[in-house]
Amino acid sequence: MLREIISITGKPGLFRIISHSQNRLIVEDLQSKKRFPVSGRDKIVSLGDIAMYTEGDDKPLGEILDLLYAAQEGKPVAVKELDNAGLAALFESVLPYYDKDRVYPSDIRKLFSWYNILTAAGMSEFTRKEEEAAEEAEA
Repeated sequence: MLREIISITGKPGLFRIISHSQNRLIVEDLQSKKRFPVSGRDKIVSLGDIAMYTEGDDKPLGEILDLLYAAQEGKPVAVKELDNAGLAALFESVLPYYDKDRVYPSDIRKLFSWYNILTAAGMSEFTRKEEEAAEEAEA
């Protein structure tokens, strides 16, 4: 589900991939719904490829977003009202075993901002269910 959502370096917000051709993507801004082309020179990252450091194995972003959605009951996070200590405390309540040495306040702030954008766009599930993945693999 998060594979089609991307972040583009230098552009605020998140974007959904609409179409692609040989050298460019057509994306849609999740907030403004405006569509525009993105060239191969732009650095893009799929949210499905992102994970965060924990004391054990890295945790995929989709699983963290699902935990955050459950903890917040679908409500937005007041990112601008929280200082770094408040961000860390909220994140620790969601993911208590995150690696405090390698996950910076800016990472947590970006995660919460992305969560707010995704929930405002109507998303409530961020990981695919195992049954769906098995059905797709069979097809």
